[in-house]
Amino acid sequence: MNAFEFIQWQIEGGVARLTLNRPPLNILHIAMMEEIHTALSALTPSPPSPPLPTGPQARYPGERELRDEGLQPRLLVIAAQGRAFSAGVDVADHTADRVEAMMRSFDRIFLQLHALDIPTLAAVQGPALGGGCELALACDLIVASEAASFAQPEIRLGVIAPYACIRLPQLIGPKQAAELLLTGATLSAAEAAQLGLVNRVVPAAELPAAVEALIGQLVGLSGAALALCKRAMRFASQPFAEALAAVERLYLEDLMATADAHEGLAAFLEKRKPVWRNS
Repeated sequence: MNAFEFIQWQIEGGVARLTLNRPPLNILHIAMMEEIHTALSALTPSPPSPPLPTGPQARYPGERELRDEGLQPRLLVIAAQGRAFSAGVDVADHTADRVEAMMRSFDRIFLQLHALDIPTLAAVQGPALGGGCELALACDLIVASEAASFAQPEIRLGVIAPYACIRLPQLIGPKQAAELLLTGATLSAAEAAQLGLVNRVVPAAELPAAVEALIGQLVGLSGAALALCKRAMRFASQPFAEALAAVERLYLEDLMATADAHEGLAAFLEKRKPVWRNS
C-alpha cells in the first residue's frame, strides 16, 4: 500500500521498504517527517503524540490502519528516489516559529528507529547530508553507491546535528567525529567505508543487486534471534557491567526460551539447514 505523498511504503516478503520520494534532493520537511513517523509506527507502536501545527493531520493514514494488515516485517530498508538520498532537513523549518515542531518530528523518527527490534538497512545512492546523513547513520547497515557522499554541514549554518553528535562518536570515535562535526567536511563513500560508517560500497549500477543480496542474507536468518541481537546491541550504550549483566539476562531468559535458538543448535549438530519458526 502507499497512502503517502512524500514517501513510498511497502511491506512484502518480510521486508518493509520506506523510500524517500521528494526528488531530486529529498529535503525533509515537517510533513514528510510526519509521514515517516506514521509509517514507522506500523513497526513499533508508540504512545500518541500531540498534534503538530503543520496543517490537517487527516492526510496521514492512522497507525492502526497500517498495523492491522497482519504483516510481520523482519527487516526495514530505507532508500530514496532521485539524485540524492537526502540533502537534509528543510532550512525553512529551522526558523524560530517552526524549529520546535521540526525537532519534535525529527527526534521521534530516531527514537523509533532506535527502538526497532528488526535490522535496518540504508541504501544510499547519492549525497546524504545533514539530517539525511543522520537518517542513514541511524540504520544498522549502510550499502552505498560510489556516487554517495556523507556530511554534517550544519555547523556551517551556525547550528549543530543533535543525533550525529551522539551517534558519530559511538561509531568512529571522538576525534574523527569531532573533525566531521566541527568542520562540516564531506566524505566520499570510500572514505566513509574506511572510517567504518558504511558497510559496503558498490558501483551505482550494482547498488540494487547489492542491497537485495544483503536482504536475502538477513531474511534467511531467525527473526527471533535478529530481534534479540538488536536488543542486546542497545545495551552497549549502558555502563559495561550493567550492559553485560543485561545481555546475559537477555541470552539466558529470552534467547534460550525461543524455539529458534534450540533449532539452530540442533541443526548445527545434525549437519542440516535450520528451519526457523521465528519464535
